Amino acid sequence: MDIPVRNCVVTPYGRGAGSARVRVFEWLDLLDTEFVVSSYLARSDARPSQLVRRPAAVARAELRLRELANARPQRLLLHREASPLSRGGLERRLITRADFAVYDFDDALQWDYGSGGLARRLAPKAAKALTAVGCADRVVAGCPVLAEWASGFHRDVRVIPSCVTPSAYLRKSQYALHDPPRLGWVGSRDNERCLLLIADALAQVHARTGARLTLIGTTRRSLGPIEDFIDRLAWSESVQRTVLADLDIGVMPVPDTPYSRGKCGYKLLQYGAVGLPAVASPIGVNAEILSRFGMPGPHGPGEWTDAILGLLDSSAATRERHGAQAHQVTCQEYSYQAWLTEWQSALELGTEQPGMVPRCSTS
Repeated sequence: MDIPVRNCVVTPYGRGAGSARVRVFEWLDLLDTEFVVSSYLARSDARPSQLVRRPAAVARAELRLRELANARPQRLLLHREASPLSRGGLERRLITRADFAVYDFDDALQWDYGSGGLARRLAPKAAKALTAVGCADRVVAGCPVLAEWASGFHRDVRVIPSCVTPSAYLRKSQYALHDPPRLGWVGSRDNERCLLLIADALAQVHARTGARLTLIGTTRRSLGPIEDFIDRLAWSESVQRTVLADLDIGVMPVPDTPYSRGKCGYKLLQYGAVGLPAVASPIGVNAEILSRFGMPGPHGPGEWTDAILGLLDSSAATRERHGAQAHQVTCQEYSYQAWLTEWQSALELGTEQPGMVPRCSTS
């Protein structure tokens, strides 16, 4: 790079990816500070199939990252990983050549050893996460589970949740049920198979009430028999921010695995931003959010059926009360405005010479 880089963000995804949008781009939207942003291919994912189809773009992205490291930025925010092809060396180089580097992560990358394909196994995320945590000047984790792990390798770890902007969502105003009732789910194609965990419960609720499920994500049918009562909408920022308010109940099933326990509860926060009553698996940070929302957290299929039917059978006033509490908690405790000062402090924005701690510690 021909000119000095003062502030830089490195992320493997573009704004279309939920993780990058929530953890990087929406924060930058709130700042006056100028950042150079490197987002690899600037796409919503970095799957091997994406890389294979775009060899020239991959080569440019790899060169750009090395040029950025050579530019020695004063302040660096690295989100998740620099390159899907790296085994940790590139992340180390970027972090150690910056004057002050913050590593941010919002998934249990430390337990992602590349299952699912040869390309993932050759460059597992776990090694990169460990390298980045050990080398960064500061670590920002999306939930307490991630922070607890990172604290074993770094002395300066801060928890900043994945946040939402409630004012960007259409607020739910009508709590009388649709006929038939409308359940809802929003997310990526990788996560929609979590709905199969509650397929029996959804089928029973449908049989008893006629309820249908609005899925905001991909339009490709992939969920077997429950597709008969699923209405699919292609995801976009505008769709998710307007359609959720027209649903009756949001759902968020997740498996009880180490990786899921490191999730940051973002779907629940979206439902809260809208004021939508919801049912979710009480896994990881979900349990805390559900408690604050005053909403049910079922475990097995039978509990899921009862929880959804319980909300559907309750009065409109009861559902409105649940929605109002969730909205208030989201605004006060999980919004960007609520955490802006803490996020700026974590990056030491406004500080001419950011502080430093020992690099590349292992304990």
